[in-house]
Amino acid sequence: MAKMKAFVAASKKAQPKLTKIDIPQIADNEVLVEVAAASINPVDQLYRLMQIGMQIKTEYPFTLGNDFSGTVVAKGKNVNKYQLGDQVYGRIKETNSGTFAEYVAIESQYIALIPQNISLIEAASIPLVGLTAYQALFDRLNLQAGQKIFINAGSGGVGSLAIQLAKAKGAYVATTISPKNKELVESLGADEIIDYHQTDFSKVLHDYDAVFDTHGKGDTTKALQILNPGGKLVTIAGIPTTKLVKERNLNLFRKLVIKLISRSIVKEVRRRKVSYQFLLMNPDGNQLQKLTELIEDNKVKPIVDRTFEFDQVEDALKYSDQGHNVGKVILTMKKD
Repeated sequence: MAKMKAFVAASKKAQPKLTKIDIPQIADNEVLVEVAAASINPVDQLYRLMQIGMQIKTEYPFTLGNDFSGTVVAKGKNVNKYQLGDQVYGRIKETNSGTFAEYVAIESQYIALIPQNISLIEAASIPLVGLTAYQALFDRLNLQAGQKIFINAGSGGVGSLAIQLAKAKGAYVATTISPKNKELVESLGADEIIDYHQTDFSKVLHDYDAVFDTHGKGDTTKALQILNPGGKLVTIAGIPTTKLVKERNLNLFRKLVIKLISRSIVKEVRRRKVSYQFLLMNPDGNQLQKLTELIEDNKVKPIVDRTFEFDQVEDALKYSDQGHNVGKVILTMKKD
């Protein structure tokens, strides 16, 4: 069987490394994509350091990586939407083998054609952060034109996409940044920009309809303070809630742990008469197509900080882990 290079953890105790594994076989509803580029995301650091959260079940050997761009080189007999040679991008399911590999097999419902006005490298920066922002703003927050939304960490991968999506919808956007990133978030359309080194956002913002919390830690609790009664907060970095237990069908032990750790935030949410949700993004090719249309209409643009060749995957992960990148860090695949 033909082999490919991939970044694989052989077991829970083994650190991931580049190795040769079999090119995946595809099912009738899948395509095989020759990967051109894959992006680094915070969750990849958790896998690399073996600090997987309770929400994700991992089976080994495990290939890291969550999103990608590339070219369709084979397709299952039930796939009609895509043809050989199509350039596509997507976000794999959590249970699938990862995208830090030369080839990836993926169900056709989780991909879309890349925007015609960007490169494959730029396209690889979009799926995970773009779908996360899209689902937070529109599926969970139901953001409307004219509403006020606070998006913290506006220069990050998720935050920079969320600002653009919110502005495309016609919302008023406030965000926090480090001073060196002010010019970037201004170019993305942010209406109010707060230097988090100098100012506590909860002291200057008020009467907000929505919060998209991408940072967690103390920001989550403080962000509840700026919401109007009836306002909504969605977090991807704060404390999970029991709603996640139902969505992910978690076991009793995990249910009890989450119920315990979320007790204080649930109490505060009830006191303030607001809503609070924890989001784990789901892959969705239809929503990815909507992002494609927004990019082609020049309403959303990818933000790429730096690229690394596949052989430099460890360097790429370490660079991303420093937290100094503005936008996404991208791996480019180089075939032997």
